[in-house]
Amino acid sequence: MSTVPHLEARAVSASIDSEVLLAPTSLTVTPGTALAIQGRNGSGKTTLLRILSGQLRPTDGQALFDGHPLDERNRGARRAISARIGLPAFARELTAHEHLRFIATTWGRTGSTATDAADATLKSLEIRPLRNRFVNELSSGQTQLLSLATALVRPFDVLVLDEPEQRLDAHRRGLVVAAVRAHIDRGASVVFASHNAEMVNSLADTTVSLGEQ
Repeated sequence: MSTVPHLEARAVSASIDSEVLLAPTSLTVTPGTALAIQGRNGSGKTTLLRILSGQLRPTDGQALFDGHPLDERNRGARRAISARIGLPAFARELTAHEHLRFIATTWGRTGSTATDAADATLKSLEIRPLRNRFVNELSSGQTQLLSLATALVRPFDVLVLDEPEQRLDAHRRGLVVAAVRAHIDRGASVVFASHNAEMVNSLADTTVSLGEQ
């Protein structure tokens, strides 16, 4: 397994005017490993994930992907990094399966390949029986699983997740752990923020704690 970092943060920080959103933070994530970000609410976990996924430029410091400055406008970085930070903007007129097939197609999977990817992702999270439901017909837990499925259905080398355990019971959290673990085992890098000790212990090779003096 390569030890060249997929993702690296070098003293990245973020602030708005005089308000510090994220204190200087450094980390590396190599292929086939998972890093958990922990910390109290307001410590900058989501801000750090946005920086690592290319959605936010740090005020200071540098975020790197495969040794190069991370830029969301770079198609290679966009194709490699799949991020789920908050709920996506679901389309009311599309079913759960249609959402996933659309995303899979957007990232290069076509025809039956896109359909199979959507079905497999729904099955891994035990929501395939809901494939023809609209999002407004799903419970909060089912919606959370579909949200995570939108990140898992597309090709990626790096997966970034913000509190994937939200609104999920213990059984469903276990499904998420198994699905994410399968991608780690194939060589993907995973960075996730979580308050759930069981999920952190099950997935993380290393942890970074924010807000500690």
